[in-house]
Amino acid sequence: MTIPRSTPEAEGMASSAILDFIRAADAGLDSLHSMMIVRHGRVIAEGWWAPYSAGHPHMMFSVSKSFTAMAVGLTISEGLLSLDDRVVDLLPDDLPTEIDARLGALTVRHLLTMTTGHAVDTVSLADSTHGDNWARAILAQPLEFEPGTHYLYNSGATHVLSAIVQRLTAQRLLDYLGPRLFEPLGITDATWESSPQGIDAGGWGLSITTEQLATFGQLLLQRGQWNGRQLVPAEWIDEATSLQVVTAAADHDLDGRQGYGFQFWRNRLAGYRADGAFGQFCLVLPEQDSVVVLTSALPVAQLALDLVWEHLLPAFGDSALPPADSPLDGVLADLSIPTVAGDATSATAELVAGVRFSFDHPTVSAVTVEPGRLIVDEHGAITELAFEHGRWLGSADSRVWASGAWVSPDTLVVRALDVVTPYSRTVTLAFASDAVTLDIAQNVAFGDLPHTHAVSSPRR
Repeated sequence: MTIPRSTPEAEGMASSAILDFIRAADAGLDSLHSMMIVRHGRVIAEGWWAPYSAGHPHMMFSVSKSFTAMAVGLTISEGLLSLDDRVVDLLPDDLPTEIDARLGALTVRHLLTMTTGHAVDTVSLADSTHGDNWARAILAQPLEFEPGTHYLYNSGATHVLSAIVQRLTAQRLLDYLGPRLFEPLGITDATWESSPQGIDAGGWGLSITTEQLATFGQLLLQRGQWNGRQLVPAEWIDEATSLQVVTAAADHDLDGRQGYGFQFWRNRLAGYRADGAFGQFCLVLPEQDSVVVLTSALPVAQLALDLVWEHLLPAFGDSALPPADSPLDGVLADLSIPTVAGDATSATAELVAGVRFSFDHPTVSAVTVEPGRLIVDEHGAITELAFEHGRWLGSADSRVWASGAWVSPDTLVVRALDVVTPYSRTVTLAFASDAVTLDIAQNVAFGDLPHTHAVSSPRR
């Protein structure tokens, strides 16, 4: 189901404010992938920075938590759960041998508010090195504080919520939410990363499209009502999105210090949001009767929120404006991630065409450059990047898009975007008479950015 369309002026917003936001984003952010603004239940502006497009699902990271919160609220409304139920009673098969008083006191409310008592985020326990049962690994981690007394952002806590919902309903989150939330909203193709046990990650791993996220935001704005049906209890949405725990002392950016609800963040200037790493945002602004959705690849996501507060928030007016002769539609249609600037070819390109350059490096073993194609051999994992100068060229499955150019007579740069994630890699090959230098840099990451630097052995 799509959201009806309108124009900014018809819904009380000047097109010029949206243009100012886009121009500021293009000048100061690297990079937005999509934007959708909904006002009074109608989309008034939408755009995708090519090669990202409306049909591509996008990895939402911790936006997933807000969907998990809806599942928890629904299980409560169905009488299966309460906020003060103890985790030790809900997951009896996932407990450590010794259960101390703090673990015994841990409740659903503590998981929802990130006040579990852990000293560090337990998300690192949700991987294969800690076994197939992620919830068991998380619950075995000692609690350094009394539950309810210490806020710490903890994605592992949300996975425990997912495990609880699955145990109570005998369905993974994706299946449980299907008829209750996703299908009524027209979200029929969502995917969710799951544990080896088949339990959805909960705190991360959901992939949906920009408009599907906007639809979720509109449901929240309407306090759970959709097409005459109450999909989620209004009281639960009110409680989940209100201030439940103070985060002012936490190590967060400015909008992260405004307080936390049940898997939702409070905003600095208006409303609340579902918030995912690298700038995946669903901003719900009740006083403005608006939803703003962004997908991004931002090392500092706060910068995007700052632009929303600067350019968009003041522009939500109380009444319709006269129609405007604005270039907004054309600007939105022409949005694009900048391609690699340079020349289509060089004399060096002809000299190195088809030559395999080998590297003694733990990450990459060889690269081969052909006209319009770069082949990277990462010790048997072969990546073939078809690229063009001046535009983005898609792979066979339309997931990876690349642009390439000779930025100097002896240097080729190819940038590849994985359009269902925020991730991109930039490959730089510098050719000299006696060696080839390879650099592969990733745009965003949790922790240190992956970076490969290698110098070739003789050509072969």
